[in-house]
Amino acid sequence: MNTKIKCLLLDDELPGLTYLKMLCEQIPELEIVKAFNDPQKLLEEVPKFDFDLCISDIEMPGIDGLTLANLLQDKLVIFTTAYKNYAAEAFDIDAVDYVTKPVTKERLERAVAKALERFQKFDSSRKFIHLNTDKGKSLLYFEQIQYIKTAAVDSRDKEVYLADGSILILKNINFGSLLDQLPKADFCRVNKKEIIAIKAVQYFNHTEITLSLHEGKGKPTVLVLSETYKNDFLSKVKI
Repeated sequence: MNTKIKCLLLDDELPGLTYLKMLCEQIPELEIVKAFNDPQKLLEEVPKFDFDLCISDIEMPGIDGLTLANLLQDKLVIFTTAYKNYAAEAFDIDAVDYVTKPVTKERLERAVAKALERFQKFDSSRKFIHLNTDKGKSLLYFEQIQYIKTAAVDSRDKEVYLADGSILILKNINFGSLLDQLPKADFCRVNKKEIIAIKAVQYFNHTEITLSLHEGKGKPTVLVLSETYKNDFLSKVKI
């Protein structure tokens, strides 16, 4: 299984945070996005990060881990703590697991395995993602997406072409973050500036892809298939 869970780490005690980070780095299924020793700082920076899981201490000054978990909507949480009396509250908020300190690698691996199982179930059932657009927060349904390209005005933004003919501007998001959130079997990057939905492909060869989506005056949309992304594309169309 090549799936990796993107993870934030939080512990207000630096020795504990360093130790937790060391353990997490030994678990192949985890990709550490950033480690924090201040819960308030984590909350301030959450909008900047693409992550799936937070491994957090519970007893911390200012904001405790239980409060924090309730603020991290739709994110998986594993608690680590030296105190056993929080277990019931942790599971009341649907935490993935509750690991008492001192944390061992074996115990943390079991918790991560639970997170991975839940993540995969959630990921396979998703039908849309929440993204910031020029029209506000939007539910972007996977089945509606035809292709995505870098915006002409600002390269930090992306233009999404939908099946109904409309176009949305996604604000300040990179292709890596987009691909992490799109179903991997259904979408593919084809060059530096464009992502396509596999179902939108009408014709292709080893250098070009013609989409079923048409531009103005009925002209078909033809994209360059870059050598860098060719193998991934061909594998997804079963060639």
